[in-house]
Amino acid sequence: MNDSLVGARVAILEARRESELASLVRRHGGVPVSVPALTEVERECEKEVLRGVDVAKRDGALVVLATGVGLERWMRMASDLGQGFELRAALGRCTVVCRGPKPIAVLKREGLEAHLRAPSPHTTTELLATLATVDVRDRDAVYVHDGGGSDVVPAALTDRGARVVTVQPYVWAPPSDPGPLDDLVRALVAGEIDALAVTTQVQARHLFAAAFALGREQALRDALRDKVIVAAVGPTCAKTLTELGAPPHVVPAQPKMGPLVLALAAYRTARRQP
Repeated sequence: MNDSLVGARVAILEARRESELASLVRRHGGVPVSVPALTEVERECEKEVLRGVDVAKRDGALVVLATGVGLERWMRMASDLGQGFELRAALGRCTVVCRGPKPIAVLKREGLEAHLRAPSPHTTTELLATLATVDVRDRDAVYVHDGGGSDVVPAALTDRGARVVTVQPYVWAPPSDPGPLDDLVRALVAGEIDALAVTTQVQARHLFAAAFALGREQALRDALRDKVIVAAVGPTCAKTLTELGAPPHVVPAQPKMGPLVLALAAYRTARRQP
């Protein structure tokens, strides 16, 4: 029997890339139930953007990119502020370190390149290990955040003697309309959903926040352990789900959407066989 999701209702919490994940689920015969658990909200951060450009222009500067979306928005905002050419030129001269493939793709599109890349699964752990190979003492550094705004990497660079400024062009916020996410919590608790695909830790936190507001947090935790197949795209998501009391059943070897859906299909197939 081929691995498949035929007939399975798979909840997807993606916002930005919902269509890609939904199409993968459909390709394996599943029925995607798309309920975004977060929204990306641009910040008013012109001073951060300009300060980041100024630092990136300095001799020996280091730029650390946690996100492709953050890089795109930094470049766009710099351009809107009349500093687009300066930022692009700076990125061509300074040492650029990327956490994962998404900022690398943005750089490539701009005719730029990354000098160092954190290996799979592209978490903060791998990024810190990659940065450990770089002498950062007395160097100027720019850290471009993802929507979570964690200070782990900037703090580590500062502790090693770097002069760090941060740029956070956007934040992850709960969806503006909580209704669909509330309905999903109810459906998960009722056993009306067969699987849940989680691709960022923030999705999991927002889902449980919705359950808490409904007074169904423990019921959701029980459902995700006993009724619903929970798939986490990588170790960071898996750790967060475990901390929330709903350890995932499926974590692919590669932290990407394709392997996530393949692993989910394989797990469901194995579980359904006599």
